Amino acid sequence: MYDTRRNGLHGPAEQADAVVGRPQYLRALNEATLLGALRRSGQLMRGELGSISGLSKPTIAAALTNLERAGLVRVAGRRTGMPGRVASLYEVNPEAGFVVGLDVGGEYLRGALADLGGTVRARGNRQVHGASSHARTAELIALADQLTAQAGISREAITQTVVGSPGIYDPRRDALRLAQGLPGWERPGVLAELRDAFGPATVFENDVNLATLAEREHGHGKSFDTFVFISIGTGIGMGLVLDGRPYTGVHGAAGEIAFLSADPLTEIDPADASRRGPLDAAGSAAGITRAAHARGMRGRLSAKLIFQAAAEGDAEAAAVVSEEVHIVARAVADVTSVVDPALVVLGGGIGSAPGFAQAVAAGLEKLLPFVPEVRVSALSGDAIVTGCLVAGIEMAWQRLLDR
Repeated sequence: MYDTRRNGLHGPAEQADAVVGRPQYLRALNEATLLGALRRSGQLMRGELGSISGLSKPTIAAALTNLERAGLVRVAGRRTGMPGRVASLYEVNPEAGFVVGLDVGGEYLRGALADLGGTVRARGNRQVHGASSHARTAELIALADQLTAQAGISREAITQTVVGSPGIYDPRRDALRLAQGLPGWERPGVLAELRDAFGPATVFENDVNLATLAEREHGHGKSFDTFVFISIGTGIGMGLVLDGRPYTGVHGAAGEIAFLSADPLTEIDPADASRRGPLDAAGSAAGITRAAHARGMRGRLSAKLIFQAAAEGDAEAAAVVSEEVHIVARAVADVTSVVDPALVVLGGGIGSAPGFAQAVAAGLEKLLPFVPEVRVSALSGDAIVTGCLVAGIEMAWQRLLDR
């Protein structure tokens, strides 16, 4: 997962180590420092930038000139009513670039386009009408074109595209792994097709990791340095934030809790458990519907309908939901025993079901001496798209500075 706090703003360049004290490096660090201050604080005068950054007046003047010339910073107005000369107010130029975030799902694609100030200029979604990777790729490109048309810009004006998808990026194959829910999506060449459409800097990130990033920036995670986000729906996945920073592990597979062992609701096909992971096979939506059928429930069932039936007093449905709570509570207990998070956020169609988080929290009380707080995600179904934009805006600013 991209770490939005990994932005290179390490303090005034005038205090940098002499070993890296080359003029070009120092100028870049000065500009990054001022840009970071403006992004965090909004409109600032030169004197305020000096107080925040510790840089000298000539250094600030030179850095602002370069940033203005590059179109990254602009004069927002003048501040009057204070002693001395009228002072110019500076702000970042939100139209210095644009970011597209795309969420790839099994049935639907979601997306949004934002400027570099974080204002969303367009949102949209499309249903996937074909099951092949080629059909999904074509729909994804069509969605991006829909967003750019809605925002009134060309595809070439996009500075950064971030695609959120199930699976883990494998750099050796330049392809995704563990994206079984999307037929053909692990095929070599899929990512190359998307880069041809959106540019070579297109980034592919795990969807649950992106939702975790969105939760950190805009949800409950803002108040916690160490938390986990667990999505439970058609699949099960987890993202981790440790000491304020996203953690994905050596291979990008940290949080792949689908492969934890599980006490299944009913007998699971060993091949399915091996392919999807035991916890995913047992506790995802497919596992819930399989357990409901095993208990004699009939008709066209879904996890949503089973939860509704349980809430209405159906004894068999209630038993299935109770077992699902047990499975998830055991998994959360395993994670908590290793990570010891202050907060567990549950999302996805099952994780956010009414009363489910409270039931899991109650189950944890029986399993652990130290129980984390359990909350339902504060974000809507656009959490992955939001995470794409959060990561993409940081990447875009860094790319523009590097230029």
